[in-house]
Amino acid sequence: MTSDKFPPNSRYHDVEVMKLELPDGRTIAYLRRRIVPDASRFSTVREHIVRSGERLDQIAAAALGDPEQFWRIADANGARAPEELTDTAGRRLRITLPAGIPGAEDI
Repeated sequence: MTSDKFPPNSRYHDVEVMKLELPDGRTIAYLRRRIVPDASRFSTVREHIVRSGERLDQIAAAALGDPEQFWRIADANGARAPEELTDTAGRRLRITLPAGIPGAEDI
């Protein structure tokens, strides 16, 4: 069972909801751990070169049309700590198709 509490653009939208039954009869719902996908599963559309002072949400807004999609850029670049992606001006970030959507090179 997945959560309908998260919008389709959320990284948690497709994460399974689990339930834990406690000895006292209470039930606690929680999200199964989200595993960051292997960056090689993403098809690159273009690259973005980080400018000084730029934030990942700004890059996502410009490149993907939605600042809340910053996590897609983080996933595609193998980032465990997304804020590190913009620490260094000049870094090249992959802008990709969503996971599971093949690009022209995959067809």
